[in-house]
Amino acid sequence: MDVLYITGAGVSSESGIPTFRGEDGYWTIGSANYTPQEMATRHMYRENPAQFLSWYYHRFATYRHHGPNDVHHWLADKNLITQNIDGLDGKAGNENYIAIHGRLDKMTLFHHQGDEVEILNAPWDSIDKEADDCELEARLLNLFRIDEHPLIDYSFKPFVLLFDEYYTDLYRISEAQQRIDDAKKIVFMGTSFSVNITQMALQTAAVNRIPIEIVDPNPVNIGYDLATYFPMKASEYITDRS
Repeated sequence: MDVLYITGAGVSSESGIPTFRGEDGYWTIGSANYTPQEMATRHMYRENPAQFLSWYYHRFATYRHHGPNDVHHWLADKNLITQNIDGLDGKAGNENYIAIHGRLDKMTLFHHQGDEVEILNAPWDSIDKEADDCELEARLLNLFRIDEHPLIDYSFKPFVLLFDEYYTDLYRISEAQQRIDDAKKIVFMGTSFSVNITQMALQTAAVNRIPIEIVDPNPVNIGYDLATYFPMKASEYITDRS
């Protein structure tokens, strides 16, 4: 597979899942007391696990039953790294895509970063949709085995890369880097280039003189002479290639 596709939140927006930095995006909607950048951290999970889990549930887990769109299906047989945690590429049939930031439907033990741990199914379907905030928090603390604070190698944590965490092989970072190194062309779809994996890919492309394509309604100009811009939705881009 000579072409590597790297996708961001824009690809899932047509499945009804908010982007991260739009007006209704995940990272523009905080809690009553904290910004998203403060909330989505290991530090917050240690210090205020009830509020973290409640925020995470409302901002992420409520979208867990959304289905893949035409772009996900088109990417089903492609060499793919996604920044999205929604699992829609798997639902569309891609059996070997890399979810570099984790998976919404999974969890792990709350562990030291770099440790090898099992990836488990998350218990979101055990939540009573009619529960009030207090009931929701109590239920989440119980499901994630948290008494007062998360405990290393005892409590559970959503399988998602947080702001104060780094890529490890739990998130298949070594394999992702190898796919980037081997690519003859990289196509970025629906990403704002604000996360580390896109910067890693851009740096490798520049060193290896790899052509890239940027597909986004408002593409970021990265100042790379081998970049081709497609100012359109990913669904429009694949129409010309199907």
